[in-house]
Amino acid sequence: MKYAIIGTGAIGGYYGGLLAKAGHDVHFLLHSDYDHVSQHGLQVDSCDGSYHLCHINAYNSTAQMPVCDVVIVAIKSIANHLLPQMLAPICHPDTLVLLIQNGIGLEADLCKAMPRAQLLGGVAYICTLKNAPGHITHTFNGLLQVGNYNCHNHEALAHMMADFAASGIKAKEMPYDEMRWKKAVWNMPFNGMTAAVGAVSAGSLIANESMAPIIRQMMLEVIGAARACGVKGIDESYADKMMDMTHRMPQFASSMKFDRDHHRPMELYYLYRRPLAEARSRGADMPLIAMLAAELEYIDAQSR
Repeated sequence: MKYAIIGTGAIGGYYGGLLAKAGHDVHFLLHSDYDHVSQHGLQVDSCDGSYHLCHINAYNSTAQMPVCDVVIVAIKSIANHLLPQMLAPICHPDTLVLLIQNGIGLEADLCKAMPRAQLLGGVAYICTLKNAPGHITHTFNGLLQVGNYNCHNHEALAHMMADFAASGIKAKEMPYDEMRWKKAVWNMPFNGMTAAVGAVSAGSLIANESMAPIIRQMMLEVIGAARACGVKGIDESYADKMMDMTHRMPQFASSMKFDRDHHRPMELYYLYRRPLAEARSRGADMPLIAMLAAELEYIDAQSR
């Protein structure tokens, strides 16, 4: 299979790098790093083993890229309105489009703009960052959960998952809605709160006796919303599982904290506004999450 990586940052560089390292035909779309990576390749420093890809297929426009069998989207969701135009040159009718992004409603919105696209959702449980042009650092986990939104090419999906496994990507299929909402249980409290209070890591929040019960209550709100939205494979014990995982994580700044620190727009729509609206439409309120979202809206407006 031929792979396209749309967004060669912390996530796209990590998973795309593993595919390329294993010998797969991978084509990387880059933005600010294009010149550097074209000349020097991609460096991945990983807790599972570091490596350098001297030469990769690097592009700064999808118009130059070949048509691919799998397109992995790893850009910030604030740019998703650009995807129909970006993906058109590189997709054939059976191309799988995997959105490795956080939030609720991503695939539904892209499906409206690209009704024939075969869409998969993906969420990454990972600590990884791009700390210099073409330089990815991975320090924890790496699990990639994949949910089928509307893909009917099951043979291609199975082939993709087999390629992932053979490349060292810890990937797991699970029901689409469960996959999206379970990541939201972690993301909505931790990603936003680290940005709101300036915490150095998610772990520092639950190490604080004042913050830990608030974080847990936020997770319970998201679990209640998920259940109201029809997700069956989740209960209150999942909050404890996420607390335990967070305790084991190394010190790591969340993506939203990183965006705030660098005065970049935060991914508020799909991470907060959309899930809050979906929950309210089904009679579920998340008052603590709603308050956090309002704080983040203010911070986002003031920082730009």
